[in-house]
Order: sequence, then structure tokens, then C-alpha cells
Amino acid sequence: MSIDFTTATFKDFENIPDYDIAQRAEYFYEFLDHMKSRGHMNYRLKNTSGTNATLNIDIANQNKEYVSFVSSDYLGFTQHPKVKQAAIEGIEKYGTGTGASPLIGGYFDYHSAIEKKIAGFFGRKEEEVILFTTGYAANSATLQILMQKEDLAILDMGVHASVHEGCVFTNKKTFPHNNLEALEHILKISENTYRTKLVIVDGVYSQEGDTSRAKEIHALVKKYNAYLMVDDAHGVGVMGKTGRGALEDDGLLDKVDFITGTSSKTFGNLGGYVIANKKIASFLKFQSRQHIFSVTAPPSSFGILKAIDLVDEEPFWKDKLWDNINYFKNGLNDLGLDTGITCSAIIPVKIGDQSKMWDIGRILLEEGVYTNPIMYPAVARKDARIRMTVTARHEKEHLDKTLNVFDDINKKLHIAKK
Repeated sequence: MSIDFTTATFKDFENIPDYDIAQRAEYFYEFLDHMKSRGHMNYRLKNTSGTNATLNIDIANQNKEYVSFVSSDYLGFTQHPKVKQAAIEGIEKYGTGTGASPLIGGYFDYHSAIEKKIAGFFGRKEEEVILFTTGYAANSATLQILMQKEDLAILDMGVHASVHEGCVFTNKKTFPHNNLEALEHILKISENTYRTKLVIVDGVYSQEGDTSRAKEIHALVKKYNAYLMVDDAHGVGVMGKTGRGALEDDGLLDKVDFITGTSSKTFGNLGGYVIANKKIASFLKFQSRQHIFSVTAPPSSFGILKAIDLVDEEPFWKDKLWDNINYFKNGLNDLGLDTGITCSAIIPVKIGDQSKMWDIGRILLEEGVYTNPIMYPAVARKDARIRMTVTARHEKEHLDKTLNVFDDINKKLHIAKK
């Protein structure tokens, strides 16, 4: 079998018939060498400084500063002195790790404090939070234990990969992104067929940067006696009047059955969480394999507690973020570039042509701007784009520099909308 390296994606090497594991790995290694030779390797670059508006990156033993649009540290709390101090205090009190899973001795009082803090943040003090090592695990682990062969998971096509992985033991149907007619059709024909029906959507979608039609979806879910799970990893801290996320905008914080999210974005740390009623949360705590067999979050997680407080104590970070979002998006649109339907801190520049996308990523990097070229299967094959995330740490000089580079690229490669 021969794969055309000039049009290939990582997905093409996932499984090659008649190639064993060593042969597939060797062939993929050749593909990576091809990408590197063309300057298209914008992945796994070695950062030598902390997450911020700029990053120091070591490329070919040359360490330079780049404007960074690759982090989801939306409010910049990984660098907030109070968050860092809280993490240091946690380490000083408890050490650097927990040494055990939550079931057998790795559950500490600060884990309980984080659970209560997250529940309170979302106004769900009567419910419980279960913590996972990552946001990815929060989705995949929860769905794997809740949804079995008698059940049906109904997914918006734009949901995160962790949701798809979580549905490996159950029946799965997908509906086109935010298409309520298609969703209702699935709910209607499945009404008396499955034991449990769970609709899963994102609050803010990680590639398009738009929001779900959660209010209308919630109404459909209740009409057909189903459940609703919302992963708002990219909405918390960014959306909502008080930063509670997309569900706050829709008035659904106390209405959806499950809220999932992560501490790795606005809360400036590591970990995932699921909010559910007490009985389901208890079931997960004793049944989810990824929870009971994984070590718990380290004492540096103390920083999460302070980050959550800061969302309310220092709302100017969210204001600064939105100033940056609007300035940058308007600047890109003024250049004629297609940013799609985003309404969040996630800003894609849609290219379409994968080969052109690679060249744009290379030029941006050469000019000191670090972005993520995104291709299939993260997006459709004809929807390649440069994906960028704006944070409160960006200054106008960072945004202007990037806009100037895009202006130059457009003059060379003609990527503006016709």
C-alpha cells in the first residue's frame, strides 16, 4: 500500500492492512520526516517557558520567542501569582503527589474541597462532583460506565473525541452539528427502543468555537424522556455573565443532568470533573475504572481553589479576554479571512485546502507566531484551518503582529474569502 504523503493525514496511518505494528510505525516515521523536511511540523514543539501570551520554543536547537495561540489558559491563571502561591502551599503541606487512587488512600481533604468548590461555582451544592485526572477521562470514563449495550448515546457531530471514546460499550447515533430536526428524529424513533437515552453536546465547540443550541436541545430531551450531558470545557471563564460558561447564558446551570469540564483551561491546572446527582456521582466513584484505578490529583491542585475564586474576585480578566477576542476577530475579518461562526475565544481561520494550510502554518512559525494547523479527522477533509485561542494575557502588540503576518500571507497565498 502506498500513501501520498503530500495529502496524507495522521488518520491514514491508524491502520494499514497487512502492515504489522512495526511496519505501520516505520511508515508513519517516514511521513513525519517528510513533514519536517517541508517545515510542516507545528506539533510537539519543545516549549522552554511557561504558558503565556508568548512561548520560548526550541526548534533545531535554536530557542526563540513566539506569540502563542495554542493554549486554552483563557484567563491566564497559570501565571497568576495567587494561583501559583496556592499550588506551592499545597505542595509544602502535602508533598508532590498522592501515591494512590481515591479508593485506596489517595482521597485527601483538598480533593473534597475542590469537589465542593466546583459544585458551588455552578450553583449545584445539592449535587456532587467526581474528579478525574483529566477532562478527557471525565468524559470517556463516565460514559463507559453509565452507557451499556441496552442504552443509546446521541451525539452532536462536533463533540470532543473523549465523548466518542466513552461510547464504545453502547449504541451511538450522531446528528449534524446543532441540527435540531435531526436530533428530534433520532429521539422520536428511539423513544421506546432503549433503556436510557443520553444526548451529549458541548457548551462551546472546540473547533468551530460556536455554542450549542442548548436551550432548545434541553426542551427536546425533556419532551422525549431522555437525559442531557453538556461538556463546557471551553465555555467556563469565557462565557456567561459571571463566567459560569455557556450554560449560564442559556439559564440551564441547574437544569441539565450532567455537566462535565476540565481544570486545565480557565482553572489553570490539571484534572476533569463531572457534576451529577448524589446517587449517580456515588455510583461513578465506585464503578468507574479510570477513577478507582488512577492516582488522584497532586497537591498542586490547591491552585484550582484559588483560580475558581478569582473568576469572581477579578472579573477584569474576562473583560480583557473579550477585548482581545473582539479586536483580533475583527482584524482577521477586516482582512477578508473566514473565521466561521465562532463566538468564543477559539478563533479558526478557515483555509479548506490542506496543502495551503501546511504552508500557512509554516510561514506563521517562521514569522514568530505559533498556531495549530487542524486537519481531518478533527475537521472535515475540505475544512482545514488554522486554529487559534486568544487569552487575557495577549496584548495588542501580539495581536497586531499576528494580523500583519496574516496580511502578508494573504497577499502571497490569496486565502481571503472571495
